[in-house]
Amino acid sequence: MAKEIPDLVAEARAGTGKGAARQIRREGKVPGIVYGDNKDPLPVAFNFNELLTKLRAGRFLSRLWNLKVEGQEDVRVICRDVQKDVVKDLPIHVDFMRLRRTSKVNLFIPVEFVGHDDCPGLRKGGTIVTVRSEVELIVTAGDIPEQITVDLSGLQIGDGVHIEDVKLPAGTKPTIDRNFVIANIAAPSALKSSDDDESDEADAPKEEAAEAAAEE
Repeated sequence: MAKEIPDLVAEARAGTGKGAARQIRREGKVPGIVYGDNKDPLPVAFNFNELLTKLRAGRFLSRLWNLKVEGQEDVRVICRDVQKDVVKDLPIHVDFMRLRRTSKVNLFIPVEFVGHDDCPGLRKGGTIVTVRSEVELIVTAGDIPEQITVDLSGLQIGDGVHIEDVKLPAGTKPTIDRNFVIANIAAPSALKSSDDDESDEADAPKEEAAEAAAEE
């Protein structure tokens, strides 16, 4: 389940608008805004290098952060948007939404596969075909899971894992009502080729008979 909420340090900024944002960027910072929870929006700025490090670490938009701004009470936030320079692909603005511990939010949670050694399909040479590496869930802000676990134990070649086969963390549920597929155990390519060859051989007499009938 969720680990300790990591800190995200920012500073309040007075100016808003394009001119003020450009000045913030010239100072080596990234402008941002914090909104929600029936409070006034708070313009903030982040150290560019520190923010970029966190972005590149992954899961930035699906993680709950403890936002620390000098002179303000710490507040739990989640990132709702990262605007990037279209040429350099670097952050130029970030939006955060305030959350309470009991707030419900939709997040994409990573899928972790376990039970590889106990999967007959994989032991026979099959491979995992991942349909969804992440699953969108409705979660509680104060208890966001690190991942959902998919157990491959006992699966044969041709078997699939659906969302209803997975034990989800308490307090979470999928945003989609249907029983969608997360992964399949596919046959090895050699076996597929063999099946295709056999199919071609079986079809050959039929094709020859059809050609002979056409000539008559």
